[in-house]
Amino acid sequence: MGKKLLLAALLSTVAFSDNILVKIQKNIPYVIVNDSGQKVKIMRIQDTGHMLTDDYAKTSRPCPPFCIQPIRPIDGVKTIAELELLDFIKNKVATHKGILVDARLPDFYKVETIPGAINIPFTIVQTKSQKIKDALFKALGAKKKADGSYDFSNAKEIAAFCNGLWCGQSPAFIRGIIKEGYPKEKIYYYRSGMQGWKLLGLTTVVHKANEAK
Repeated sequence: MGKKLLLAALLSTVAFSDNILVKIQKNIPYVIVNDSGQKVKIMRIQDTGHMLTDDYAKTSRPCPPFCIQPIRPIDGVKTIAELELLDFIKNKVATHKGILVDARLPDFYKVETIPGAINIPFTIVQTKSQKIKDALFKALGAKKKADGSYDFSNAKEIAAFCNGLWCGQSPAFIRGIIKEGYPKEKIYYYRSGMQGWKLLGLTTVVHKANEAK
């Protein structure tokens, strides 16, 4: 009976996949991630006539402060796009080896974010409070050493993003943790951010549970 149920479930999944018109890639209809204890299916909007109508439909914002970010905000940090981020979510976040960081201010995060992301505002790494910094790096897998510095040998891999190509919040977050010694090879920068994610019609969520304070 168990084998029959499993077979039925697999056939159902295959049938569902075949009905998806707008896939992520030819053989990837969706990616499943745990978000605040709930399984969320990341997939693209199926309405082929859908267009952006919210703030992310804007093409022009005053610069400064909303200036186009360089492809590599910091030498040694790898810039990634959507497929690499989905792979990170599937293979790093899901296995607790990596953390997806929404580096925007909390008000942005509360409105909408990428499934599986936690909110660590870029302003936190700029704090002068040692207690807050210690709590932050402990959450990222680092250990405080006797001399006051951090041991990052077991620190988690991080993929950070913010609003888009014109947003400097995640680059500021990345620069902040590198200043404290975080290994560059453990950091990824999703440059397209929320605007790029939404432009491809990928799933977003609204949640307030995973904020770093």
